[in-house]
Amino acid sequence: MNPGAPDLDRSQLRILVVDDEAFIRQALVRAINLAGYHVEAANSGLEALALLKRAPFDLMVLDICMPEMGGVEVMRLSRQVCPDLLIIILTGHATLASAIAAVKGNAVDYLLKPASVHDIVATMTTALRARAEQLHRQHLLHVMGEVIEALHSPETPALELATTLESQASPECLLQVGALTLDRHKRRVVVAGDSPHTVELTEGEAAILANLMERPGQVVSCRQLARAIWDCELDEHSASDLVRPYVFRLRQKIEAAPDSPRLISTVRGRGYSVAVTNTE
Repeated sequence: MNPGAPDLDRSQLRILVVDDEAFIRQALVRAINLAGYHVEAANSGLEALALLKRAPFDLMVLDICMPEMGGVEVMRLSRQVCPDLLIIILTGHATLASAIAAVKGNAVDYLLKPASVHDIVATMTTALRARAEQLHRQHLLHVMGEVIEALHSPETPALELATTLESQASPECLLQVGALTLDRHKRRVVVAGDSPHTVELTEGEAAILANLMERPGQVVSCRQLARAIWDCELDEHSASDLVRPYVFRLRQKIEAAPDSPRLISTVRGRGYSVAVTNTE
């Protein structure tokens, strides 16, 4: 366990047990309750989906072989209702197909019956602790980015005036790529198109956009962005946690349709790229 991560408040974590076998379902509910978690149970996929729609759950222990609606379909539909739900698969008939289904459904673990209730609860706790540590790390990185951004922000009108004068005198502060023209010193970007408009950016947003615009058409990884802007040497996962919120806010400000971005593209597994042509 990461000593800096918060302890699990088990009473606030909601667990859903889904199994058509009453004996197994009841045994799991007792064990999970004794471990301090809030737990509810469903004897079918349809009942499970109804419970998920009624209130969010943190983790679901799911039997993959059930009548009427199997676990694979429950996984697929539950992701639509609760995308961040952790899922642990239970099966008494391990097959290649069920293993593939578990992987495709992003299950966090795959246990064979008869698994002991102790092992199931331990697996649950491991998955929930990993999620808590991930969220904790994301929060710390977000705070770190905000602090660094604040330290770089002008603190007095004199500094703001100096920045403005320097911007007016130095054309090197302007970047133009595709539909975007960025004034790095004023932290303003003009978005061309049918309705051109100017957007004010924060220090971090402007730095992210400037780094992408300095390499038009190239894919820039989150590690490269973290190194260039915050002088941080992070692994790709941690760098992504730091950079992603800034890219999200940038898209909210400059994209006509933030959910279908055209100005800042995501290249899955590699990073981000700014469009070199006017796509507005």
